Amino acid sequence: MLIETLIKLFKRDLNALILEIEAYVDEDNLWIVDGSIKNSTGNLCLHLVGNLNTFIGASLGNTGYIRQRDLEFLLKNVPKTELIKQVEDTILVVENTLRTLAETDLQKEYKRRVFEDTMTTEYFLIHLTMHLSYHLGQINYHRRLLDK
Repeated sequence: MLIETLIKLFKRDLNALILEIEAYVDEDNLWIVDGSIKNSTGNLCLHLVGNLNTFIGASLGNTGYIRQRDLEFLLKNVPKTELIKQVEDTILVVENTLRTLAETDLQKEYKRRVFEDTMTTEYFLIHLTMHLSYHLGQINYHRRLLDK
């Protein structure tokens, strides 16, 4: 039951991310940073794609995805259509991977780093939904403030 809920939440927010990207009137504004706003929508989008493909796709689904986290914040001017395609592909990875899990898998240990406290897979997946939601809110404000 929780797996279906997680799938719905990830799909809802990733589709909302696509709508935010599509809503930019000027595609160049996806990459604006201004004053205390240090991350552009484009870079936050790349970050979310990398994050979910790493921690769900590669770690739980054995997709073979290799994250290049630095590029998530260094790349600029990736076309809007490419960002949307990456999000659409991520939706499929997340859904397909989560559908392979049994409810008992959610209680297994999810360990990210050697010296980090342990947590359950359930806990970490909920954390990932909140991480997505947090950045989605930043993207919404970015668009409304800087896409003029």
